[in-house]
Amino acid sequence: MAIRIKVWGCRGSIACPSPMHMKYGGNTTCLEVDAGDQKFILDCGTGIRNLGQQLMHSNSGHCDILLTHTHWDHINGFPFFAPAFDPSRQFDIHAGHLMGEGGIQNIMETQMQNPLFPVPLEAMQSKITFHDFPAGKNLDIGKSKNTKVKTALLHHPNDATGYRIEHGGKSMCLITDTEHIPGNMDQNILTLIEGADLVLYDSTYTEKEFPSKIGWGHSTWEEGVRLCRKAGVKRLGIFHHDPDHDDKFMDNIAEEAAKEWSGTFVIQENMDFLVE
Repeated sequence: MAIRIKVWGCRGSIACPSPMHMKYGGNTTCLEVDAGDQKFILDCGTGIRNLGQQLMHSNSGHCDILLTHTHWDHINGFPFFAPAFDPSRQFDIHAGHLMGEGGIQNIMETQMQNPLFPVPLEAMQSKITFHDFPAGKNLDIGKSKNTKVKTALLHHPNDATGYRIEHGGKSMCLITDTEHIPGNMDQNILTLIEGADLVLYDSTYTEKEFPSKIGWGHSTWEEGVRLCRKAGVKRLGIFHHDPDHDDKFMDNIAEEAAKEWSGTFVIQENMDFLVE
């Protein structure tokens, strides 16, 4: 059984809608993942607005939203997510980095409070339930025994959570945002991605750029290749593109990465594909 993935946003840090970013996209992180009859949304960056417009034309009544973390580029599209205002719909929002920090509901309410935003969270008429969990816990949210969600703690300022969705013998992982320590592979990540069919990995910087960005909480496509090879992953999707990396820059990365490992490709906004 295949897992379907639609990419609604793959940019990091800040949206960059410009003619120089048309090919790979300017919207920040948002993935739509269908595992059988269960729909997941991974992150609520600006890409979730376009996803919401499409969902308004569907009968998808329930969805699990999995948040890697709550830095702006991963949640600032949520106030513009039209289905959340539809009373016929239901959303379960999960976060693994905020236990003891006030919880995910508090953060989502805060970003929609005056003077930050004029429309409060309570104006959303859908049924929204918030769930906090410790990163590293397996989530018991699969609609069937064929669907599992596993998590891992990632190395990022204020922490972040990596996700693995398994369905019918296939698996995909989202590993963002995370900063690697050169020469020391992250065991949390290796365990989570072991044998996965696809890993989307935080590739914000190149190896050349990385030394001047230490402490910023991001990684490189080169480290993604090393991790995926070590863990026996089938394919690596280069993800969370730096806004300074325009289409020409990303084309060069795509060419270089494919030469390094044939299982590597660069994620583009509006990609719609199956993991099978």
